[in-house]
Amino acid sequence: MLASVIIEYSVKSLNKVFDYIIPEDIINIIKVGHKVIVPFASKEVEGFVLKIHNNKDESLEYRSISKIVDSDFYLNSELLELGKYMSNSLLCNLISCFQVMLPKALKASIKTNINKKYNIKVSLNKEIDIDKYILEHKRSTKEIEIINNLILKKEINKSELTSVSLNNLIKKNIVIEKKYEINREVSFEKENYKDIKLNSDQINALNEIKNTQDLKYLLYGVTGSGKTEVYINLIKENLKQGKTAIVLVPEISLTPQIVSRFKSVFDSDVAVFHSSLSEGEKYDEYRRIMKGEVSIVVGARSAIFSPLKNIGLIIIDECQSQTYKQESTPKYNAINIAYKRAEYNNAKVILGSATPALEEYARAKKGVIHLVSLNKRVSGRNPNIEIVDMEKESKKHNYIISDKLDMEINKALSKKEQVILLLNRRGYSTFLSCTNCGYVYKCPNCDISLIYHKSSNSYSCHYCGYRTIKSDICPNCKEEGIKDLGLGTEKLESIIQKKYNTKVLRMDADTTSTKNAHQKLIKEFSSGNYNILVGTQMISKGLNFEKVSLVGIINPDASLSVPDFRSSERTYELLSQTAGRVGRFDLPGKVIIQTFNPTNYVYNSVLKNDFDYFFNYEMNIRKSLKYPPYYYICNILITSDEFNKAAEGSNKLKRYLDNNLNDDYIILGPSVSSIVKLKNKYRFNIMIKYKKSELLYKVLQDVDKMNIKDVNIDINLNI
Repeated sequence: MLASVIIEYSVKSLNKVFDYIIPEDIINIIKVGHKVIVPFASKEVEGFVLKIHNNKDESLEYRSISKIVDSDFYLNSELLELGKYMSNSLLCNLISCFQVMLPKALKASIKTNINKKYNIKVSLNKEIDIDKYILEHKRSTKEIEIINNLILKKEINKSELTSVSLNNLIKKNIVIEKKYEINREVSFEKENYKDIKLNSDQINALNEIKNTQDLKYLLYGVTGSGKTEVYINLIKENLKQGKTAIVLVPEISLTPQIVSRFKSVFDSDVAVFHSSLSEGEKYDEYRRIMKGEVSIVVGARSAIFSPLKNIGLIIIDECQSQTYKQESTPKYNAINIAYKRAEYNNAKVILGSATPALEEYARAKKGVIHLVSLNKRVSGRNPNIEIVDMEKESKKHNYIISDKLDMEINKALSKKEQVILLLNRRGYSTFLSCTNCGYVYKCPNCDISLIYHKSSNSYSCHYCGYRTIKSDICPNCKEEGIKDLGLGTEKLESIIQKKYNTKVLRMDADTTSTKNAHQKLIKEFSSGNYNILVGTQMISKGLNFEKVSLVGIINPDASLSVPDFRSSERTYELLSQTAGRVGRFDLPGKVIIQTFNPTNYVYNSVLKNDFDYFFNYEMNIRKSLKYPPYYYICNILITSDEFNKAAEGSNKLKRYLDNNLNDDYIILGPSVSSIVKLKNKYRFNIMIKYKKSELLYKVLQDVDKMNIKDVNIDINLNI
């Protein structure tokens, strides 16, 4: 018998299976999907069994599988099929598709060390005459005490009895040890869950999804409309039918509050998957799912690959989030994977959002996806939104906090209420320049300015991680002229503390980098220990604070000016979601948006709380410029260690595309990327706009096989 194995190396030349003889001792154990160790060249490597067969070529000499890594772990038939679908549709190596499905401890890698956690228990050896031993060792009082304890309790944790006497009994084989594998508990703050009675809108939405046979739904609900309660009730119905469920939440929104909500309702029937878990915790949670110990998985993007069986429901909350698209290979979109898994399991997919992606909303409007709406807040109260013109404020030397925002902050603090301030830029200063010669501190690996972080007294690059110690001496002119300019959350925190003499909490990637930091910060703010919360976009979603009555949004123009056709959409989402943090409970809410461009349609749409107005305005722009949803977009990134080689490679590729695609395809570029140098690689882009993919897909398969010396070609079909 032979096993066809795909090995761990993710290189194009090895994107194929290799056949190995199955040894007699495992022939009755091995199954398709098992992870095995096999000899390859002069090494041993890991891989997955994709096929078991008898098609032996007598002219070839075969090597044997060394061993099965873990007979209890295997990729099931659904995940194997899903990996093949991803490899074909995303033009990437098959092994990379399997690897992305798994926590680090289970990936195919000979270097992986699976760190299992054990509890050791001790008990008496039943084959020994205990009474005789006691008679012969009457003076060994501590040993006899341990024996009597074990007679009573049968089995005791070794940690409770650790002593020299216990070790002596173990050496004499009077007491035996037994190892039990245990799961690491994922910590969370338990919420006192009250069975919330749904309002009429929520009941109508729930029944519409329950009583219709469509497989794709968009639950469009304004912030605070109670989408989570609809999700919970849908899952309850799903469990009654004996089916399982996956709930995806963007990493940024996967707050302890969200996890606690589901854990409090469904208790131990929930497994959790997100990046803050240790590798050991992810490993244990994955095995709990695989063993069928849970029926619900709540997690970020990668949780879509959970090995649940009989899936009946997949919920994707905040479905517009770009974090559902993986940026590294394989460049999958979790929504597309959800559709594929739903197709396999005959399950329903529920996309939920207050600000859905325009493409999804357009499909829902056309009836491709079943649209279900929640148009009213549960509290019945929308926040009062005001726009402040910062051009007028700057004439009064109010560059950061306007008079209006200042007045509202003071008013909120005087009433013992809390304030949230959003600034979507972390660090202390965003620009470092010499006032003497104009030198700008840039990352040596990337074509980007370094950011000053006061807490670590360093300049750092947010793209490659480069860091250097702060210096006031200019490396160019050697004068003491370096000044930090621009505003980040760290500087804003300092300014607010001094201005209002109050306790300020900061939440950004720097303050939440340690384990459970997110949870601790939210608890601190919820308990009222801090009066003002300053943060980046991570404070815009998934948070509910009863005492918050004011949200201030500082410098939203920065995200609006990003060179991306979706910048308006993302700015609208950020502002709308952040505004949704107030007015959710008894306190009325106010939102102040500070901008230099107060007449922009994005701000006016937020002001009116009118998503349809924004949708229609933006769709007209998209149509005229041939952007999604009217056209699909494929981006090809060409990189090299040398600028000229990247330029030559991109020109060569452009000529190939021009010669092989017809006039139905719009080819733009090559052009240098917005960040021309990143992690010491020079970057060029070619963009292809298209409506039909058949010809393009064939051409891209050839492009993927192209070998241009010293040039890397990266294809992204999920723009």
